[in-house]
Amino acid sequence: MKQAWALFKTMRPKQWTKNVFIFAALVFDQKLFQWQYLWPTLVGFLLFCLVSGVVYIINDLVDMEKDRQHPRKRNRPLAAGQLSPGLAIGAAIVLGSGSLAAAVAVSPVFALILGLYLGLQLAYSFWLKQIVLVDVITLAAGFVLRVGAGVPLVTAERFSPWLYLCMTLLALFLALGKRRGELILLADNAASHRESLQEYNLPLLDQLMSMVTSSTILAYSLYTVFAPNLPPNHMMMLTIPFVIYALFRYLYLVHVKGTTLAPDEVLLTDRPFQVDLVLWGLAAIGILYWGGRL
Repeated sequence: MKQAWALFKTMRPKQWTKNVFIFAALVFDQKLFQWQYLWPTLVGFLLFCLVSGVVYIINDLVDMEKDRQHPRKRNRPLAAGQLSPGLAIGAAIVLGSGSLAAAVAVSPVFALILGLYLGLQLAYSFWLKQIVLVDVITLAAGFVLRVGAGVPLVTAERFSPWLYLCMTLLALFLALGKRRGELILLADNAASHRESLQEYNLPLLDQLMSMVTSSTILAYSLYTVFAPNLPPNHMMMLTIPFVIYALFRYLYLVHVKGTTLAPDEVLLTDRPFQVDLVLWGLAAIGILYWGGRL
């Protein structure tokens, strides 16, 4: 039982919140309340959670020795000796192959995207995370693939390409925030934990985050105006302040409160951040589905 619980922890269920991006096509193609599209997306979400859990298992196996030198990661089950590496490898093979097989039954195109995501993340674990800038682009690509995976599950017809641009920029923001937190937390030991971290510094990351923040706000604003599937009264523009607040809130926590948490981790701990995202979601859904009647 202890090994099973340690394995579950290694799959990092708290990180599975990232997989909600698979619901983007369902929501923004205005099919949220159609069961024939909702259930495949729910299944797709579950499969993405399992595959991302496999990625975390493999990542922890690769970084086991380095994690033991990390102030937070040394408590992970593999690094702490609470989980057998052999069991972790076996679980990764079974869960990974089983999830891909189930994905084929749901949708071959979805299975292809899921397999591409798994391959990309494996390349990241073994190689790409050591290459400066490529590492953050790879992390961002994982988020975009999550969005793309939802499209074949709902046979999307009105999913705007603008959302891919917004997702790419937002994903870069998340990846850069993750790197910034690691750099501060590890300080002088950053290079010993990951080679690419010695190529970063705070001024560079802050400048890149500033660029991405501005670009994200601009891209989302243009989406609310020019996306063809939105109500013609441009009511979606009312959601722009929520996006601005979310980005500003994270920057405030970083620069004023000194948080070293990645943006997706802040989502689990910061109440104003959570409230803002809920309000954005409610406003966006309300406008998409009923705003055109006003």
